[in-house]
Amino acid sequence: MNATVMAGIPATNLSLYRRIRFSVGDPAAIIELPRVDGRSESVLIIRDIEMARARKSARADRVQCPADFTPTGGLSGDRETATAQSVAEFLRRENITRITADRTLPLIFAHHMQKAGIAVECDTEMGIIERRMKDAQEAAWLCEAQQTTEAAMRMACELVARAAARSDGVLMHDNAPLTAERVRSAIDYFLLDRGYSNPMSIVAAGPLGGDCHEHGHGEIRTGEPVIIDIFPRNRATLYNGDCTRTVVHGAISDQLQRMHAAVVEAKAAAIAAIRPGVAGETVHEATRAVIRRHGFGTTLPPADAPDDYCAMTHGTGHGIGLDVHEPPLLAAGGPPLVVGDALTVEPGLYSKAIGGVRVEDMVVVTAGGCENLNSLPETLAWD
Repeated sequence: MNATVMAGIPATNLSLYRRIRFSVGDPAAIIELPRVDGRSESVLIIRDIEMARARKSARADRVQCPADFTPTGGLSGDRETATAQSVAEFLRRENITRITADRTLPLIFAHHMQKAGIAVECDTEMGIIERRMKDAQEAAWLCEAQQTTEAAMRMACELVARAAARSDGVLMHDNAPLTAERVRSAIDYFLLDRGYSNPMSIVAAGPLGGDCHEHGHGEIRTGEPVIIDIFPRNRATLYNGDCTRTVVHGAISDQLQRMHAAVVEAKAAAIAAIRPGVAGETVHEATRAVIRRHGFGTTLPPADAPDDYCAMTHGTGHGIGLDVHEPPLLAAGGPPLVVGDALTVEPGLYSKAIGGVRVEDMVVVTAGGCENLNSLPETLAWD
């Protein structure tokens, strides 16, 4: 008989966490067993002190611990090894001779199953499309994360826009220069108070923003664009938000207005193109068409490009969920979209001379198109 196995540490193996919806920092395994009535039974093997919580919260028909399936010779004192040994022993007792696993299966589990005479086959696509198709609970968690991300974004943009400008153009807040580091710290504290962990946000001001992945540093000045990109994780659900806005303190130049208009129109075109069955590459091409129509480039700058070369140098967006970057891509080669895909849409334009403009929303693909989870303004002026 054949069964399927997923294993690892749910707190870090996010595919396993999504399957069982239970986070724990110790090794665990979920086994799907075929039954004679054509249905399957799921058995979760987890550390003994987690069993009571798992029986209340985990998505499994049955919860057991490694000691329930102790092989001849006993279990190792190492938890991961013991869990792998118990999974192999459980499968042996169930007369399972072959299992299918996903790409995240730790090698130690495969080793002990093979040692027990059980064939192990890796299905490289197992769980991939399922993880893309967010269910109602996941969509609600993403919406919650995005609402909090937007609140942090509003705070950060208003912090920049409402600062005072010193005579040399440097922004001042609380009698000290306003720096990218100070804005980033404000974002971190804001999110920590609301139950979120936050990787280093992008706060890239002026020419630094001409590199789309520059995190930013140093003083912020009036009249320059500041790209702010925030992508926190809810510490309870583990689902992520992701939002980008661009803010300018004071006067906005004609060039920045042109760049911003192109980016906002490109984002709208991409969102309008999103629906089930449409390839991510097609959505990306809709974005690029708008960017080119506004007179900007869509390729990386050639080696001899002047500093004022201005282009969109990345894809339109990516999937999001338990990881900030998940399949599918809205880029060259991006696959057909499916209902439940959660996507970021983030066109941007970048120039070494003046910096960049990027605006990013999150959408969820529906049967008729997509739902935009953002309500934050797209403006450059936040005062």
